[in-house]
Amino acid sequence: MIVSLDIKKLLSLFLLSIGYIGCAQNLVQNPSFELYADCPERLGLFDTNVSSWSCPTSGTTDYFNACSTAMGTPDNFKGRQPADFGDGYTGMYVYAPDDYREYVQVPLQKPLEKGKKYQVSFYVSLAEKSDSAIKEFGVLFSNFELKINTQKYLSKRLRYQQEGYKYTYMEIGYTNFYSDTKDWILVSTQFQAKGGERYMILGNFKQNARTRLFKTKKNAHQGAYYYLDMVSVTTANKSKEAMELVAIADGKETKNIELDRSYIFKNVLFEFDRSMLLESSRIELQKVYTLLKSNANLQIAINGHTDNVGAKAYNMTLSAKRAQAVANYLQKLGVSKDRIIWEGHGGTRPINGNETEEARRQNRRVEFTITRLSSR
Repeated sequence: MIVSLDIKKLLSLFLLSIGYIGCAQNLVQNPSFELYADCPERLGLFDTNVSSWSCPTSGTTDYFNACSTAMGTPDNFKGRQPADFGDGYTGMYVYAPDDYREYVQVPLQKPLEKGKKYQVSFYVSLAEKSDSAIKEFGVLFSNFELKINTQKYLSKRLRYQQEGYKYTYMEIGYTNFYSDTKDWILVSTQFQAKGGERYMILGNFKQNARTRLFKTKKNAHQGAYYYLDMVSVTTANKSKEAMELVAIADGKETKNIELDRSYIFKNVLFEFDRSMLLESSRIELQKVYTLLKSNANLQIAINGHTDNVGAKAYNMTLSAKRAQAVANYLQKLGVSKDRIIWEGHGGTRPINGNETEEARRQNRRVEFTITRLSSR
């Protein structure tokens, strides 16, 4: 029986199930692991506790939720990691001694269409108590649900022993922040469906000897344990439509980011007199990062602004810190610092009068401009 949820959370779950506003439908059911049968009270309960999801092997994947003391969020036996997309997330070994592996499996809301391009994405964070990290994640789409009695890696041989089995497999290598234990890092790729794929499995499908490994601590012997959250499979956007990000300075939304034109981050906001990024900012910044990652010849200029409350010199410093906070986050995701320019302007460039709190809130903004590196 699913636990009761308040109205706000139900609305959030609805939005997650259909994809974010303005985006394609998310085909993954229960994408951020919020719906569950029982609050987890011990290790290895993912297979029975999380609605829609399962384990394709005998590996004992874990489920964490704020409802639990023993398996809670943000603090649990593997370290500390806040749940940015609700109250729950999963945790699993993608590398361990003797080729031990854990996986997660989910049915799609409808089969994938032959020849159609899709985008798969999810967020990962290396658990603090891991002593190793891997450099790519495996994604396997299959035509039916797998249930194989093994705790080792899910090899081709084991998969092809299943009668009628067909699959689409890919690996996603991501930035140097595969070893990040603080932030949730977006992992994504696009692919063309063979047609008929109905289930998706995430994990490491290679044996230890073939896994690209990075040891984060001396005398590593435990393995690589990752938290995973907010899984998505959507139809792939086309070229410029994939740049749907923000609201332009006049308040109108745009689907196309034009070079050399100033835009306002729609959701990158700050509390009064603060320069720390709010959690709601991360999704939008991840989208900007995706754009920059796929276009290595582009750079970004970031400009911070404040309202007119306070001393001019203080506001100039505060606006610079806000621009720097955005720049630092993009660098954490993997954008090199030589592709980022940032500057603060204090309250010298308001877009609204400062007579009301709403007007002042809109003036506390961060703008960005995308240009080609050659124009620097």
